[in-house]
Amino acid sequence: MQPKLYRWSASDKDKTFSDLFNLICDRRTLFEAWTRLARNRGSQTPGTDGMTRRRLEEQAGGVDRFLNEVRHELRSGTYRPEPVRQRLIPKTGRPGQFRPLGIPTLKDRLVQMAMKFVLEPIFEADFYPNSYGFRRGRSTHDALAAVQRQLHPTNHGPSLTHYVIEGDIKGCFDAIDHHLLMEEVKRRIRDRKVLLLIRAFLKAGVMIEGSLEHSATGTPQGGVLSPLLANIFLHRLDERYDRWMPRPREKPTNAVSRRRLDRRNGRPTFYMVRYADDFLLLVVGSQRQAEAEREALAQFLWEEMRLELSTEKTLITRPEDGFTFLGYRVVRTKSRRSGNWVGNLRIPKDKVKALRREIKMRTSRATLVLPFKDLISALNPLISGWRNYFQYATYASKEFQALDNWLWHRIDRWLRKKHRKTGARKLRARFRAGPHPPMRNRWRDGRAVSKRFLDGGTRRYRNRGVRIPNGWNDKELGDDPALRGAPLFWRAYHALETMQSTGG
Repeated sequence: MQPKLYRWSASDKDKTFSDLFNLICDRRTLFEAWTRLARNRGSQTPGTDGMTRRRLEEQAGGVDRFLNEVRHELRSGTYRPEPVRQRLIPKTGRPGQFRPLGIPTLKDRLVQMAMKFVLEPIFEADFYPNSYGFRRGRSTHDALAAVQRQLHPTNHGPSLTHYVIEGDIKGCFDAIDHHLLMEEVKRRIRDRKVLLLIRAFLKAGVMIEGSLEHSATGTPQGGVLSPLLANIFLHRLDERYDRWMPRPREKPTNAVSRRRLDRRNGRPTFYMVRYADDFLLLVVGSQRQAEAEREALAQFLWEEMRLELSTEKTLITRPEDGFTFLGYRVVRTKSRRSGNWVGNLRIPKDKVKALRREIKMRTSRATLVLPFKDLISALNPLISGWRNYFQYATYASKEFQALDNWLWHRIDRWLRKKHRKTGARKLRARFRAGPHPPMRNRWRDGRAVSKRFLDGGTRRYRNRGVRIPNGWNDKELGDDPALRGAPLFWRAYHALETMQSTGG
């Protein structure tokens, strides 16, 4: 059904859907929603009812009984969402600051997942290509590649981007107006039961230290449906820059022509790249025009969306001075090879410091009681995750090499503190993985082998443009040579689904 919903929505931008509740209540939809939830480690985190996946599976009747009960409650109209349990999680790179995370009950997560299956392809057809956050087939690296491309020279000359406006909305997810959000949803959805379900989730409230609080604004972060609702709401922000941005399923050259026409007439142009509530405006114009747009944007957000733009944090920066976006340091520098000004992605120094601080905490004196293999197992996911995210940065290999050398000596000191009566040479002979590649400069304890930041090397992330496959738009993309290689996973997944549905 998802490809059909996407195709119907894409074929008519004014089409409204009025019979979706039956799809949400379908046994196959609920079963697939449960399968997705069961894969997630969050299924072991209880909501306000204390229920987890393991406890539910151990009950009489297990999953089948649970799914039948949920389906019966939806059909009979007796289903009511429970308040979410709030949990504060520390913000990465900001010591002492926390982000509120709402944890719905397992039943509410199941219903939200089923609703997401049905609603996502409908609204995905409306979303602009410049939006990358929490969308199928897209990632933070796609957003960074889009920014980098705007800073690179073209066949017609150097990049025309003069300034960058770093957008910052105060408490965006907590400030989303429920009434305005529902108005955006009603553009496409006319099924009264589905609308009532969405409103019920928004009004369910938050349980904070035993007390229930209700709010007229906000979508709780942590809910399955919350990212989709946030994108639906922020879609109006994308529409503001409709003239200069590629529209859904529009040829990118059309937007290029509109921007070129405005530049010829002496008007500024703006190119937006948005990842959820984090966005950048790349300005082709003067600093005064950039400042005027910042003021106009703040007025638009308040009057049209009831959101407040942080004027202190919404900075206007020259690309040569650099700015931070999605964890990377983006800066335009002169290429050593060609001499042209190009956009580069760098690893911020504060990210390296935060990583070293985390590793120091995990290898402190308090962890000397751990077996060495447990320490390796605790460090390996941190190393892999950090390496996989920053492997696309310029000079990443240099940073990784320095981190590998520092980590090797850090673990060496940890071992000497743990085994004070054993000499350093004996410890290295006992725990070093081997003197030859690929085991050189690694530690080992039994089957546990330490990973390195340089494992797998570094690479450049290929910009996939604005036509990115999502599993539903294969017919739209066709056999575009620019997409060959990129959508292989999605095409294989679609072929597998087709075989299964036809019994092949």
